Amino acid sequence: MIRALVFDVFGTLVDWRSGVAREAARLLGAEVPTLDAGAFADAWRRRYGPSLETVRSGARPFVDLDTLHADSLPLVLAEFGIVGVSDATQRELVQAWHRLDAWPDVPHALRRLRTRHLLAPNSNGHIRLMADLARRNGLIFDAILGAGHSRDYKPKPALYRDAVAAFGFAPAETLMVAAHSGDLAAAASHGLSTAHIARPRENGPGGGETAPNVPVTYAARDLTDLADQLGC
Repeated sequence: MIRALVFDVFGTLVDWRSGVAREAARLLGAEVPTLDAGAFADAWRRRYGPSLETVRSGARPFVDLDTLHADSLPLVLAEFGIVGVSDATQRELVQAWHRLDAWPDVPHALRRLRTRHLLAPNSNGHIRLMADLARRNGLIFDAILGAGHSRDYKPKPALYRDAVAAFGFAPAETLMVAAHSGDLAAAASHGLSTAHIARPRENGPGGGETAPNVPVTYAARDLTDLADQLGC
């Protein structure tokens, strides 16, 4: 019996690539009219994992995702040969990650899921970032878990163990929902049930996972399909 659902957010609930590309085009397009905004978003995302690893490895104390994005942004700008971007514009670019749109199926499906389950993000995004995305997209959660709560980054054990402890249910009664098989494999190793959501357009032309490549409890076409499978 599933009693709580905890969600990956970037890619699973929100379309990070389109949102970051839109904001990059808006903020940099006047100075760089030839900017490939999608490629810019992809390049920034490629620095996401290495940035998280500096904290996961213990090389630096915990800092939130805005700080990591701000630290990696000058490297992305340099990669595209973009110079002279003001500090104010760089701060606005970091805020692009707070202005992402949910996939179309998400708001209504979350409302359905919440009729029978407790819901929370279990994201690498910090609490303010999750609150901003929830308010922007009309998403209602019962708690905000993840990096800001556990002071670490997935797939470190604390994020999955703390998600279980927060609601007080058994691990198998807590369902980790993600579009990324690695996230689900880590959750399953700590006893959580798992649900894979197909997001074939997550990475734009680069695609996304259409099916899990690890064993999962549920595999769904989208969040609406998961709500159907859970009887919501």
